[in-house]
Amino acid sequence: MSRTIFDKIWDAHRVTRTPGGLDLILIDRILLHERTGGVALRGLEERGLPVAAPDQAFAVMDHIIDTRPGRTDRTLMPTGTDFILATREAAGKAGIRLFDLDDPQQGIVHVMSPELSIVLPGATLICPDSHTCSQGALGALAWGIGSTEAEHALATSTLRVRRPPRMRIRIDGELAPGVTAKDLALALLGRFGVGGGAGHVVEYAGSAVRALDVEGRLTLCNMATEFAAFTAIIAPDEKVIDFLEGRRFAPTGADWAAAAGHWLSLASDDDARFDVERIFDARDVAPMISWGTSPQQVVAIDGAVPAPGEGQGTTEGQARALDYMGLAPGMRLAELPIDAAFIGSCTNSRIGDLRRAAALLRGRHVAPGVKAICVPGSTQVKRAAEAEGLDEIFRAAGFEWRESGCSMCFFAGGESFGPQERVVSSTNRNFESRQGPGTRTHLASPETVAASAIAGHIADPRQVAAR
Repeated sequence: MSRTIFDKIWDAHRVTRTPGGLDLILIDRILLHERTGGVALRGLEERGLPVAAPDQAFAVMDHIIDTRPGRTDRTLMPTGTDFILATREAAGKAGIRLFDLDDPQQGIVHVMSPELSIVLPGATLICPDSHTCSQGALGALAWGIGSTEAEHALATSTLRVRRPPRMRIRIDGELAPGVTAKDLALALLGRFGVGGGAGHVVEYAGSAVRALDVEGRLTLCNMATEFAAFTAIIAPDEKVIDFLEGRRFAPTGADWAAAAGHWLSLASDDDARFDVERIFDARDVAPMISWGTSPQQVVAIDGAVPAPGEGQGTTEGQARALDYMGLAPGMRLAELPIDAAFIGSCTNSRIGDLRRAAALLRGRHVAPGVKAICVPGSTQVKRAAEAEGLDEIFRAAGFEWRESGCSMCFFAGGESFGPQERVVSSTNRNFESRQGPGTRTHLASPETVAASAIAGHIADPRQVAAR
């Protein structure tokens, strides 16, 4: 029987079918962070249950930590220090590997896991975080869970899951110069809406996907959760093999050769059937920018704000978004003044993202009155960027250069942008008050963020690069 890559991984990890119609799935890797991981570990401890496979579980400090230079356990978020201390203590008692604040391999969980090869093709990986789907970019079956599910998985190395339906999105054609994986992810949301994935495992395929490097694939898969997908996955190829080889938790020697050969066999059969098939042409994509309070409310950088009823979402929801964002139908987003620019998050904070943004910033300066911040996705990314002198470019341009962490991707009672401040951000969500109470967020690629910071208004990175 012909199978998809998802079917192959799922079937290889299914332990049994439960009476309720759920499958009991073997879990290879469990990732935790201090915002939810400490809760799961504490819950396990209170029930007197050990972690079944502590060498397969990893914890990291990333979500609510301070990212300003010279940081300590103290946080701007009320009770944030308590989460840090609780996670540190619980991880130590459980015997699992913790990437603490001072660890040279600390980073945002979905950035440091691929760069350390904690995630591997064909593996099952879970984390109590919705953007775990990012890691399907390496051919793993990776999805987000809740703290209670994390407790069960930690205690048993298994999880009961209802088998999700399968969707394939074939993306062919070549992305135009200056158009990125982030623009592609936003364009898909603009075309199919935030319900477009509808609980499916989404396999991204086609020539445009194969042309992306691993970092671009991570960005594309990252926003599958905004698509309402169960997760996303891309079949591994030689780019993935090259990316993983020699990394910390990758197999070595004869095991590596055997693993690499197996990974390259993980692909959907030519006649595999999907529950839903979608086709998308990458040539239709321009640099994208969000205008509303949902990731599906996007237009091309030179586009106009649609009237309620013309874009994605309900008419009422679009009207509310226009009011919150201080916009009106027909307004052009280009040249709309901004107050701040943010480059970071698990979507766009890897070394390639920083290199491309720095290329635009070199020899230029942030416009007066614009607060600009860059937060590398991991300490390894920060160190690599500094070795290349990228930090000097960001600083010379007027950006703050921070320590690794989730930072101002979301507001949890700590640091934020101000009420009604307009921010161009490389993050993944633009909900009301996502980056601070009343803050207005426009989602875009790192290049668009950098170009807008220089111009002092939303700007097309292609035009800034041409100057």
